[in-house]
Amino acid sequence: MKSLKVALLQIMPAGSQQQNLEKGIAACRKAKEMGADIALFPEIWNTGYVIPQDKEQVHRLSVPKDSSFVQAFSALAKELEMAVAITYLESRQPLPRNSVTVFDRHGREVLHYAKVHTCDFGDECVLYPGEDFYVADLDTAKGSVKIGAMICYDREFPESGRILMLKGAELVLVPNACPMEINRLSQLRGRAYENMYAIATCNYPQGKPDCNGHSTGFDGIAYPPDGSGPRDTCIMEAGGEEGIYIADFDMDAIREYKESEVHGNAFRRPWKYHILTEETVLPPFVRTENRKIK
Repeated sequence: MKSLKVALLQIMPAGSQQQNLEKGIAACRKAKEMGADIALFPEIWNTGYVIPQDKEQVHRLSVPKDSSFVQAFSALAKELEMAVAITYLESRQPLPRNSVTVFDRHGREVLHYAKVHTCDFGDECVLYPGEDFYVADLDTAKGSVKIGAMICYDREFPESGRILMLKGAELVLVPNACPMEINRLSQLRGRAYENMYAIATCNYPQGKPDCNGHSTGFDGIAYPPDGSGPRDTCIMEAGGEEGIYIADFDMDAIREYKESEVHGNAFRRPWKYHILTEETVLPPFVRTENRKIK
């Protein structure tokens, strides 16, 4: 699998869920014309990352996984023979979730992930967090690739990326809705470097409040086997403008690198890391004051 093309749909919300559906479908069609194998949306596309703080309103804007909105992208993925990672405010009780569902080129659901690290310090305090991180085999026209997902704030926790690495992820899809500046971009660069996998991040463009574009692709290959010396793992970075941007990953090179380098799981010592999973040891900086779900 030489070239796997991920289309980053760095597009503005259109105003209503129906308009977002129509604009999202049009963006996927354009991505296919550009040769994409996977189309990735920014975070909570069905509402344009609008999260009401009123419980009735947030439930009203949410949609179930089997809704016509979500399933339209299943049918589209099958029609276009292109995988689609669609994001949405997912209906559930007691509160909705921030979710992404990935449909393969046959329109089959292969991955469903709800954001684990919800932003409890902000609007997402009214959302229910996900339970775990998942990896799945995605069938593409170029061959099978193991994918996982993080959503926005998840990227700020090394544990998110580590779990996906340990489960075998080769490509991590990251829907996003925040300013992508040097520090957040450095987090993505770090996750790709330390876990030796590809990361594709799709953000909203500038003009969307608190967003600035700069969707990115990182391939994780810091030290090429040819001995040419260190390189930047960022293979593409969009500007702030609305558009569809292609991150082109050489999966064969990434797999070869993973087999030969010393990062990831090569020399870990998990028997030394017990404190990471001891829930009774809660340091004082763990904050829960805004969290609706305890």
